[in-house]
Amino acid sequence: MLSQLAIRDIVLIDRLELDFREGLSVLTGETGAGKSILLDAFALALGARGDGGLVRHGEAQGQVTAIFELAAGHPARRIAESAAIDTEGDLILRRVQFVDGRTRAFVNDQPVSVQVLKAIGAALVEIHGQHDERALVDAVTHRSILDAFGGLQAEVRAAAEAARAVREARAALNEHRARVERARKEADFLRDAVEELSALAPQAGEEVALADRRLVMMQAEKVAQDLADAFEAIGGHGSPVPTLSAAVRKLERRAGQAPALVEPCVGALDAALIAIDEARTSLEEAIRQTEFDPRELEQAEERLFALRAAARKYNVPADRLAELRERFVSDVQAIDAGEERLTALERALAAAEEAYVAAARTLSAGRRRAAKALDSAVQKELPPLRLEGARFLSEIATDEDTRDAAGFDRVEFWAQTNPGTRPGPLMKVASGGELSRFMLALKVVLADKGSAPTLVFDEIDTGVGGAVADAIGQRLARLASRVQVIAVTHAPQVAARAASHFLIAKEPVARSKRVATRVVHLEATPRREEIARMLAGATITDEARAAAARLLHAAG
Repeated sequence: MLSQLAIRDIVLIDRLELDFREGLSVLTGETGAGKSILLDAFALALGARGDGGLVRHGEAQGQVTAIFELAAGHPARRIAESAAIDTEGDLILRRVQFVDGRTRAFVNDQPVSVQVLKAIGAALVEIHGQHDERALVDAVTHRSILDAFGGLQAEVRAAAEAARAVREARAALNEHRARVERARKEADFLRDAVEELSALAPQAGEEVALADRRLVMMQAEKVAQDLADAFEAIGGHGSPVPTLSAAVRKLERRAGQAPALVEPCVGALDAALIAIDEARTSLEEAIRQTEFDPRELEQAEERLFALRAAARKYNVPADRLAELRERFVSDVQAIDAGEERLTALERALAAAEEAYVAAARTLSAGRRRAAKALDSAVQKELPPLRLEGARFLSEIATDEDTRDAAGFDRVEFWAQTNPGTRPGPLMKVASGGELSRFMLALKVVLADKGSAPTLVFDEIDTGVGGAVADAIGQRLARLASRVQVIAVTHAPQVAARAASHFLIAKEPVARSKRVATRVVHLEATPRREEIARMLAGATITDEARAAAARLLHAAG
């Protein structure tokens, strides 16, 4: 519920803080005192369109803050959480309106888009007035309202799931059908390509390996003789190894005579012999690698050229030829097995459509039962609201060729305002006053069926007499036992039934020629005086005070 509304520098309001409670709260006051301004400011906090003209004259910006106490699982919290907003504690909606027309929106002090603020606001508050074109009078919402009243959530989910299955089955069929058709047009090309690529049998990474091997073989031809000459120099007939070995043995025999002179030389010669041996081993390995069959080079080149030619022909890298072959094989198989697969997918789509039709028909039957119950419940509320000759009708148009996730019913609330007249859509046949009373009857019936936790009624009692105003007050009080209700009213019969009564008035600002809107919470005697004013007008008589006391006593 709304627990607090704070307004700063909006039109005639300089600074205002209102604390709200559960039940029915009424706002009363003279015409022009600022009741509409207060509601416009509240709507701004809920995501309504901004306007620089709302900013109080002489100020750069205005601000509205609305604080809501909500249950943990309330839909507004889920919307906020989906926007990455911390929802611990109360939910605080704040809107800043700049004089140049710009606005900024915040939820729990985190900046949000106006769209997010509006979505959260719609889950928290419904504002209704005589000329309101939203909420219940918006035909787009009527189907979901009827579903909520009838408790058809499970049937709605079943229809939505069946509709999703139809979409998926149709998409699979269309995709396969397009693939088969595409494959048929390219059948000859695909079969030739599969034959060619199968004969070629390309392997992933083969081109790089062949190119590297070909490079080694081509280089080997150039260096083979030089490697052989080097090997002959150190390992052939001219090798220095025998001579060096003989010299080492001679020096070793002399080592005892002059060790300081001989041993370093023997060590150096040993190192030279080891290095020569390592060089001979490296040369042997290099020579071995240069030994290849000339036909191997020829075959590698032919294979490499064949792979690259195929890559150019099919416009893919050579490494993807194997993948391309598998795809072509799959397409050929799709041609061969296409009809069988198409038939299976067509059967699956037909089964999904049959399941959808069954679910939608079940939902449609539930809606017709719910419509009868809703019509009957609303009808009972109409006579006390001076709509004795009126009828409320839930018009359901069913077209099984027009389908969506919520079935194939179009639901619209209709009304017949007088006997003998033709029924029609609620918005078209009901006057402003009639529309507000139809709406109130609906809200009383639907209050515990997914209603927002706070309902605001703006002067829905305008133009009605005492008995009808009292009936409106009774229904607002009844409605307030299940949700929070805030009503702007000129009817004393409505005001008397409130749990909280606020008086709105314009007062001069000290040391200024300007005026500001003030709001006072009325208790006991001041409240009786205000209801007496509403009864009597400018001059409050003792009779008016007595009548006000009787209204309060009867309502209490």
